[in-house]
Amino acid sequence: MKKPAKNTICLWFNGDAEEAARFYAEIFPDSSLDAVHLAPGDYPSGKKGDVLTVEFTVMGIPCLGLNGGPEVKHNEAFSFQVATEDQEETDRYWNAIVGNGGQEIVCGWCRDKWGISWQITPVVLTQAITDPDPAAAKRAFDAMMQMVKIDVAAIEAARRG
Repeated sequence: MKKPAKNTICLWFNGDAEEAARFYAEIFPDSSLDAVHLAPGDYPSGKKGDVLTVEFTVMGIPCLGLNGGPEVKHNEAFSFQVATEDQEETDRYWNAIVGNGGQEIVCGWCRDKWGISWQITPVVLTQAITDPDPAAAKRAFDAMMQMVKIDVAAIEAARRG
């Protein structure tokens, strides 16, 4: 048996943790579905033999999907932030999440069909809003605040003024 990670993110699902883990493994590099564990007995939201937990990795981060039932819903208080290198990578992840039953939010945030929030954040954006020139940082920040999916060229233009 593989030694468990010292710290693992546990995400609550309503019976579809395995589907979510498979989706993440297909979309993101350094991601995988690592193990599926069946319930040894009945539990409040399932029966013996149902998928209870799923061990998976998202971009190198160990996660556990718990099929806990419909009581707990995800919100933006937790999100995965994915640093992208360019517009192509930004579009690829954004479109995969939104195009698979997800939802656009604002400022580079989207939500997948399971309710997990994602920040698809080009490195250019992070560099721009932390620019040592406060005016350049403010222009980039103001541009971001008007966006849904981040437009790398527009951020770069705003930063330049």
